Amino acid sequence: MHKLTKVLKHRVDTTNADPVVTPIYQNSAFSASSPFFYTRKNNPNVEELEQVFCALEESAFAVCCSTGMAAISNTLLLLKPGDHLVINQLIYGCSYVLFERFCAQYNIKLSVLDLSSNEGIEAIPLDVSMVLFETPTNPFVRSIDISNVSAKAKAHNPNALVVVDNTWATPLFQQPLLHGADIALYSATKYFSGHSDVMGGVLTTNSDGLAQHLRDARFYHGAILDPNSAWLLRRSMQTFELRMKAQGEATRIVRDWLAQQNGVEEVFYPTIDGVQLTGYATLLFFTLEARLSEKYDAFIEALTLFDTGTGMACVTSMVARPYTGSHASMNDAQKAQMGLTKQLVRLSIGLEQIEDLIADLSHAFEMIQSNE
Repeated sequence: MHKLTKVLKHRVDTTNADPVVTPIYQNSAFSASSPFFYTRKNNPNVEELEQVFCALEESAFAVCCSTGMAAISNTLLLLKPGDHLVINQLIYGCSYVLFERFCAQYNIKLSVLDLSSNEGIEAIPLDVSMVLFETPTNPFVRSIDISNVSAKAKAHNPNALVVVDNTWATPLFQQPLLHGADIALYSATKYFSGHSDVMGGVLTTNSDGLAQHLRDARFYHGAILDPNSAWLLRRSMQTFELRMKAQGEATRIVRDWLAQQNGVEEVFYPTIDGVQLTGYATLLFFTLEARLSEKYDAFIEALTLFDTGTGMACVTSMVARPYTGSHASMNDAQKAQMGLTKQLVRLSIGLEQIEDLIADLSHAFEMIQSNE
Protein backbone atom coordinates (compact mmCIF):
# COMPACT_ATOMS: atom_id res chain seq x y z
CA MET A 1 0.00 0.00 0.00
CA HIS A 2 1.33 3.42 -0.95
CA LYS A 3 2.35 5.61 1.99
CA LEU A 4 -0.06 8.39 0.94
CA THR A 5 -2.91 5.90 0.98
CA LYS A 6 -1.85 4.91 4.49
CA VAL A 7 -1.91 8.56 5.54
CA LEU A 8 -5.41 9.07 4.15
CA LYS A 9 -6.77 5.95 5.78
CA HIS A 10 -5.08 6.28 9.17
CA ARG A 11 -7.42 6.54 12.17
CA VAL A 12 -6.58 6.74 15.88
CA ASP A 13 -8.40 4.15 17.96
CA THR A 14 -10.40 6.19 20.50
CA THR A 15 -12.31 3.24 21.94
CA ASN A 16 -10.60 3.48 25.32
CA ALA A 17 -9.90 7.23 25.35
CA ASP A 18 -12.78 7.81 27.80
CA PRO A 19 -12.65 11.64 27.94
CA VAL A 20 -14.38 13.40 30.85
CA VAL A 21 -15.72 16.01 28.40
CA THR A 22 -17.18 15.08 25.04
CA PRO A 23 -14.73 16.12 22.29
CA ILE A 24 -15.72 18.15 19.26
CA TYR A 25 -16.91 15.91 16.44
CA GLN A 26 -15.83 18.25 13.65
CA ASN A 27 -17.10 15.82 11.03
CA SER A 28 -19.24 16.46 8.00
CA ALA A 29 -19.59 12.72 7.34
CA PHE A 30 -19.69 9.49 9.35
CA SER A 31 -19.61 5.90 8.17
CA ALA A 32 -22.78 4.57 6.60
CA SER A 33 -23.44 2.40 9.65
CA SER A 34 -23.30 5.37 12.03
CA PRO A 35 -26.59 6.67 13.50
CA PHE A 36 -25.31 10.19 12.71
CA PHE A 37 -24.46 9.53 9.04
CA TYR A 38 -24.11 13.20 8.02
CA THR A 39 -23.78 16.30 10.20
CA ARG A 40 -26.53 18.15 8.33
CA LYS A 41 -28.82 15.48 9.80
CA ASN A 42 -27.24 15.00 13.23
CA ASN A 43 -23.97 15.15 15.12
CA PRO A 44 -22.86 13.82 18.55
CA ASN A 45 -22.25 17.33 19.89
CA VAL A 46 -25.67 18.51 18.75
CA GLU A 47 -27.38 15.43 20.16
CA GLU A 48 -25.70 15.84 23.55
CA LEU A 49 -26.72 19.49 23.70
CA GLU A 50 -30.31 18.57 22.82
CA GLN A 51 -30.35 16.10 25.71
CA VAL A 52 -29.22 18.89 28.03
CA PHE A 53 -32.08 21.10 26.87
CA CYS A 54 -34.60 18.29 27.27
CA ALA A 55 -33.48 17.87 30.89
CA LEU A 56 -33.67 21.62 31.53
CA GLU A 57 -37.04 22.09 29.82
CA GLU A 58 -38.45 18.75 31.05
CA SER A 59 -39.42 18.10 27.46
CA ALA A 60 -39.45 14.94 25.38
CA PHE A 61 -37.65 16.48 22.40
CA ALA A 62 -35.25 19.29 21.56
CA VAL A 63 -34.08 20.41 18.13
CA CYS A 64 -31.00 22.64 17.86
CA CYS A 65 -30.67 25.06 14.94
CA SER A 66 -27.97 27.36 13.64
CA THR A 67 -29.52 30.55 15.07
CA GLY A 68 -32.62 31.72 16.90
CA MET A 69 -34.04 33.09 13.66
CA ALA A 70 -33.46 29.70 12.02
CA ALA A 71 -35.47 28.13 14.85
CA ILE A 72 -38.32 30.58 14.18
CA SER A 73 -38.14 29.92 10.44
CA ASN A 74 -38.31 26.17 11.04
CA THR A 75 -41.43 26.72 13.12
CA LEU A 76 -43.11 28.83 10.45
CA LEU A 77 -42.67 25.94 8.01
CA LEU A 78 -45.37 24.13 10.00
CA LEU A 79 -47.85 26.55 8.39
CA LYS A 80 -49.40 26.15 4.95
CA PRO A 81 -51.12 28.57 2.54
CA GLY A 82 -54.48 29.75 3.85
CA ASP A 83 -53.50 29.34 7.51
CA HIS A 84 -53.81 32.15 10.05
CA LEU A 85 -50.82 33.23 12.16
CA VAL A 86 -51.36 35.38 15.25
CA ILE A 87 -48.41 37.26 16.77
CA ASN A 88 -48.08 39.64 19.68
CA GLN A 89 -47.74 43.35 19.06
CA LEU A 90 -44.62 43.62 21.19
CA ILE A 91 -42.02 41.48 19.50
CA TYR A 92 -38.42 41.55 18.29
CA GLY A 93 -38.11 43.71 15.18
CA CYS A 94 -36.47 41.10 12.93
CA SER A 95 -39.09 38.52 13.93
CA TYR A 96 -41.85 40.96 13.01
CA VAL A 97 -40.39 41.57 9.56
CA LEU A 98 -39.88 37.83 9.02
CA PHE A 99 -43.54 37.15 9.89
CA GLU A 100 -44.76 39.87 7.52
CA ARG A 101 -42.66 38.66 4.61
CA PHE A 102 -43.30 34.96 5.19
CA CYS A 103 -47.06 35.41 5.40
CA ALA A 104 -47.18 37.63 2.32
CA GLN A 105 -45.11 35.17 0.30
CA TYR A 106 -47.07 32.06 1.30
CA ASN A 107 -50.58 33.50 1.41
CA ILE A 108 -50.94 33.16 5.18
CA LYS A 109 -53.19 35.53 7.13
CA LEU A 110 -51.41 37.55 9.80
CA SER A 111 -53.03 39.14 12.86
CA VAL A 112 -51.14 41.36 15.30
CA LEU A 113 -52.74 41.52 18.76
CA ASP A 114 -51.83 42.74 22.23
CA LEU A 115 -51.77 39.36 23.93
CA SER A 116 -50.66 40.90 27.22
CA SER A 117 -54.25 42.13 27.62
CA ASN A 118 -57.49 40.17 28.09
CA GLU A 119 -58.95 42.07 25.13
CA GLY A 120 -56.14 40.87 22.92
CA ILE A 121 -56.58 37.25 23.97
CA GLU A 122 -60.33 37.47 23.41
CA ALA A 123 -59.64 38.79 19.90
CA ILE A 124 -57.81 35.63 18.81
CA PRO A 125 -59.63 34.72 15.55
CA LEU A 126 -61.78 31.63 15.12
CA ASP A 127 -59.63 30.32 12.26
CA VAL A 128 -56.35 30.61 14.16
CA SER A 129 -53.67 28.13 13.07
CA MET A 130 -50.71 29.27 15.16
CA VAL A 131 -50.09 31.80 17.91
CA LEU A 132 -46.47 32.85 18.32
CA PHE A 133 -45.31 35.31 20.97
CA GLU A 134 -42.50 36.26 23.33
CA THR A 135 -43.02 36.47 27.07
CA PRO A 136 -41.67 38.56 28.69
CA THR A 137 -42.10 40.77 25.66
CA ASN A 138 -39.48 42.66 23.68
CA PRO A 139 -39.61 45.52 24.51
CA PHE A 140 -41.19 46.46 27.87
CA VAL A 141 -40.92 42.89 29.32
CA ARG A 142 -44.68 42.47 29.78
CA SER A 143 -45.95 39.03 30.71
CA ILE A 144 -48.40 37.07 28.58
CA ASP A 145 -50.53 34.36 30.19
CA ILE A 146 -49.55 31.26 28.23
CA SER A 147 -52.38 29.13 29.67
CA ASN A 148 -55.06 31.67 28.73
CA VAL A 149 -53.71 32.12 25.20
CA SER A 150 -53.52 28.35 24.72
CA ALA A 151 -57.03 27.78 26.07
CA LYS A 152 -58.56 30.43 23.80
CA ALA A 153 -56.67 29.32 20.67
CA LYS A 154 -57.47 25.65 21.13
CA ALA A 155 -61.12 26.38 21.94
CA HIS A 156 -61.34 27.91 18.47
CA ASN A 157 -59.18 25.28 16.78
CA PRO A 158 -58.02 22.16 18.68
CA ASN A 159 -55.19 21.79 16.15
CA ALA A 160 -53.90 25.32 16.63
CA LEU A 161 -50.26 25.49 17.68
CA VAL A 162 -49.07 27.71 20.51
CA VAL A 163 -45.42 28.70 20.19
CA VAL A 164 -43.64 30.67 22.92
CA ASP A 165 -40.33 32.43 22.41
CA ASN A 166 -38.91 31.84 25.88
CA THR A 167 -35.49 33.37 25.22
CA TRP A 168 -35.70 36.05 27.89
CA ALA A 169 -37.18 33.95 30.69
CA THR A 170 -35.20 30.78 29.87
CA PRO A 171 -36.43 27.35 31.06
CA LEU A 172 -34.76 28.05 34.39
CA PHE A 173 -37.50 30.57 35.22
CA GLN A 174 -40.37 29.64 32.86
CA GLN A 175 -41.40 26.40 31.14
CA PRO A 176 -43.97 27.15 28.43
CA LEU A 177 -44.74 23.48 27.69
CA LEU A 178 -46.08 23.06 31.23
CA HIS A 179 -48.54 25.92 30.63
CA GLY A 180 -50.09 24.81 27.36
CA ALA A 181 -47.52 25.70 24.71
CA ASP A 182 -46.82 23.18 21.96
CA ILE A 183 -43.36 24.52 21.19
CA ALA A 184 -40.89 26.61 23.17
CA LEU A 185 -38.17 28.32 21.18
CA TYR A 186 -34.93 30.04 22.13
CA SER A 187 -32.13 32.09 20.75
CA ALA A 188 -29.28 30.15 22.34
CA THR A 189 -27.04 33.06 21.33
CA LYS A 190 -28.26 34.93 24.39
CA TYR A 191 -28.43 33.42 27.89
CA PHE A 192 -27.37 29.88 27.01
CA SER A 193 -24.17 31.08 25.38
CA GLY A 194 -23.69 33.84 27.91
CA HIS A 195 -20.41 35.03 26.41
CA SER A 196 -21.34 36.63 23.05
CA ASP A 197 -19.13 34.14 21.21
CA VAL A 198 -21.50 31.62 19.63
CA MET A 199 -24.87 31.58 17.87
CA GLY A 200 -27.62 28.98 18.04
CA GLY A 201 -31.33 28.29 18.32
CA VAL A 202 -33.37 25.68 20.18
CA LEU A 203 -36.87 24.26 19.77
CA THR A 204 -38.43 22.04 22.45
CA THR A 205 -41.68 20.09 22.32
CA ASN A 206 -43.41 17.04 23.78
CA SER A 207 -44.92 16.05 20.43
CA ASP A 208 -43.15 13.33 18.47
CA GLY A 209 -44.88 14.50 15.29
CA LEU A 210 -43.86 18.14 15.73
CA ALA A 211 -40.29 17.14 16.59
CA GLN A 212 -40.06 15.09 13.39
CA HIS A 213 -41.42 17.97 11.30
CA LEU A 214 -38.90 20.35 12.86
CA ARG A 215 -36.01 17.93 12.31
CA ASP A 216 -37.03 17.38 8.69
CA ALA A 217 -37.20 21.14 8.09
CA ARG A 218 -33.79 21.56 9.69
CA PHE A 219 -32.30 18.78 7.54
CA TYR A 220 -33.67 19.92 4.20
CA HIS A 221 -32.98 23.61 4.84
CA GLY A 222 -29.49 23.01 6.21
CA ALA A 223 -30.23 24.80 9.48
CA ILE A 224 -28.52 22.49 11.97
CA LEU A 225 -26.13 23.86 14.58
CA ASP A 226 -22.49 23.23 13.71
CA PRO A 227 -20.43 20.93 15.98
CA ASN A 228 -18.11 23.62 17.32
CA SER A 229 -21.02 25.89 18.29
CA ALA A 230 -22.81 22.96 19.90
CA TRP A 231 -19.69 22.15 21.91
CA LEU A 232 -19.30 25.77 23.04
CA LEU A 233 -22.94 25.96 24.07
CA ARG A 234 -22.66 22.70 25.98
CA ARG A 235 -19.67 24.13 27.83
CA SER A 236 -21.56 27.33 28.64
CA MET A 237 -24.46 25.34 30.08
CA GLN A 238 -22.15 24.22 32.90
CA THR A 239 -22.29 27.74 34.36
CA PHE A 240 -25.79 28.69 33.17
CA GLU A 241 -27.59 28.52 36.53
CA LEU A 242 -24.74 30.23 38.40
CA ARG A 243 -24.69 33.07 35.87
CA MET A 244 -28.43 33.53 35.95
CA LYS A 245 -28.60 33.72 39.74
CA ALA A 246 -25.77 36.23 40.00
CA GLN A 247 -27.04 38.36 37.13
CA GLY A 248 -30.59 38.17 38.42
CA GLU A 249 -29.57 39.63 41.77
CA ALA A 250 -27.55 42.39 40.10
CA THR A 251 -30.45 43.22 37.77
CA ARG A 252 -32.82 43.70 40.70
CA ILE A 253 -30.35 46.04 42.39
CA VAL A 254 -29.98 48.14 39.23
CA ARG A 255 -33.77 48.18 38.77
CA ASP A 256 -34.34 49.53 42.27
CA TRP A 257 -31.55 52.08 41.87
CA LEU A 258 -32.89 53.35 38.54
CA ALA A 259 -36.38 53.77 39.97
CA GLN A 260 -35.01 56.39 42.37
CA GLN A 261 -33.02 58.41 39.86
CA ASN A 262 -33.80 61.91 38.72
CA GLY A 263 -34.00 61.73 34.93
CA VAL A 264 -35.65 58.32 34.73
CA GLU A 265 -39.28 58.43 33.67
CA GLU A 266 -40.14 54.73 34.01
CA VAL A 267 -38.39 51.41 34.63
CA PHE A 268 -39.66 48.22 32.97
CA TYR A 269 -39.18 44.88 34.70
CA PRO A 270 -41.45 41.80 34.40
CA THR A 271 -43.99 40.70 36.98
CA ILE A 272 -42.75 37.51 38.63
CA ASP A 273 -45.94 35.70 39.63
CA GLY A 274 -44.22 32.59 41.00
CA VAL A 275 -46.47 30.37 38.89
CA GLN A 276 -45.63 30.95 35.23
CA LEU A 277 -42.58 33.17 35.72
CA THR A 278 -40.53 32.24 38.78
CA GLY A 279 -37.51 34.50 38.31
CA TYR A 280 -35.74 36.82 35.92
CA ALA A 281 -32.27 38.08 35.05
CA THR A 282 -30.20 40.52 33.04
CA LEU A 283 -32.48 42.58 30.78
CA LEU A 284 -34.44 45.65 31.77
CA PHE A 285 -35.64 48.83 30.09
CA PHE A 286 -36.06 52.41 31.23
CA THR A 287 -37.07 55.67 29.59
CA LEU A 288 -35.19 58.90 29.97
CA GLU A 289 -37.33 61.88 30.91
CA ALA A 290 -38.47 63.90 27.91
CA ARG A 291 -36.26 66.83 28.92
CA LEU A 292 -33.21 64.58 28.44
CA SER A 293 -34.27 63.01 25.13
CA GLU A 294 -31.76 65.08 23.15
CA LYS A 295 -28.96 63.84 25.42
CA TYR A 296 -29.52 60.16 24.78
CA ASP A 297 -26.32 59.73 22.78
CA ALA A 298 -24.35 61.62 25.40
CA PHE A 299 -25.67 59.29 28.08
CA ILE A 300 -24.55 56.22 26.13
CA GLU A 301 -21.15 57.72 25.39
CA ALA A 302 -20.61 58.57 29.07
CA LEU A 303 -20.90 54.91 30.04
CA THR A 304 -17.57 53.11 30.21
CA LEU A 305 -18.55 49.66 31.54
CA PHE A 306 -21.52 49.03 29.23
CA ASP A 307 -20.61 47.84 25.75
CA THR A 308 -22.77 48.92 22.81
CA GLY A 309 -23.98 46.64 20.04
CA THR A 310 -26.53 43.94 19.39
CA GLY A 311 -25.32 41.46 22.03
CA MET A 312 -27.07 40.92 25.32
CA ALA A 313 -27.55 38.46 28.17
CA CYS A 314 -23.84 37.79 28.45
CA VAL A 315 -21.25 38.09 31.21
CA THR A 316 -20.40 41.68 30.21
CA SER A 317 -22.93 44.49 30.62
CA MET A 318 -24.33 46.15 27.52
CA VAL A 319 -26.51 49.12 26.61
CA ALA A 320 -28.64 49.52 23.49
CA ARG A 321 -31.24 51.79 21.95
CA PRO A 322 -34.11 49.54 20.79
CA TYR A 323 -35.47 52.21 18.43
CA THR A 324 -32.39 52.03 16.21
CA GLY A 325 -31.14 48.61 17.29
CA SER A 326 -33.36 45.58 17.96
CA HIS A 327 -36.31 47.21 16.18
CA ALA A 328 -34.46 49.03 13.40
CA SER A 329 -36.14 46.73 10.84
CA MET A 330 -39.54 48.25 11.63
CA ASN A 331 -40.79 51.55 10.27
CA ASP A 332 -41.65 54.54 12.46
CA ALA A 333 -45.40 53.87 12.33
CA GLN A 334 -44.94 50.28 13.51
CA LYS A 335 -42.71 51.43 16.34
CA ALA A 336 -45.23 54.08 17.37
CA GLN A 337 -48.00 51.48 17.38
CA MET A 338 -46.13 49.42 19.97
CA GLY A 339 -45.25 52.51 22.00
CA LEU A 340 -41.54 52.36 21.21
CA THR A 341 -39.87 55.78 21.55
CA LYS A 342 -36.36 57.10 21.06
CA GLN A 343 -36.11 57.65 24.83
CA LEU A 344 -36.16 53.93 25.65
CA VAL A 345 -32.90 52.44 26.94
CA ARG A 346 -32.15 48.71 27.21
CA LEU A 347 -29.63 47.50 29.75
CA SER A 348 -28.18 44.02 29.93
CA ILE A 349 -26.56 43.45 33.31
CA GLY A 350 -23.44 41.30 33.35
CA LEU A 351 -21.14 39.93 36.02
CA GLU A 352 -19.10 43.04 36.79
CA GLN A 353 -19.11 44.28 40.39
CA ILE A 354 -22.50 45.85 40.97
CA GLU A 355 -21.07 48.93 42.72
CA ASP A 356 -18.96 49.62 39.63
CA LEU A 357 -21.98 49.39 37.32
CA ILE A 358 -24.03 51.75 39.49
CA ALA A 359 -21.13 54.20 39.71
CA ASP A 360 -20.87 54.13 35.92
CA LEU A 361 -24.60 54.77 35.47
CA SER A 362 -24.53 57.50 38.12
CA HIS A 363 -21.68 59.25 36.32
CA ALA A 364 -23.59 59.13 33.02
CA PHE A 365 -26.70 60.68 34.60
CA GLU A 366 -24.59 63.40 36.19
CA MET A 367 -22.95 64.17 32.85
CA ILE A 368 -26.20 64.73 30.95
CA GLN A 369 -27.77 66.81 33.71
CA SER A 370 -24.75 68.90 34.72
CA ASN A 371 -25.52 71.80 32.39
CA GLU A 372 -29.22 72.13 33.05
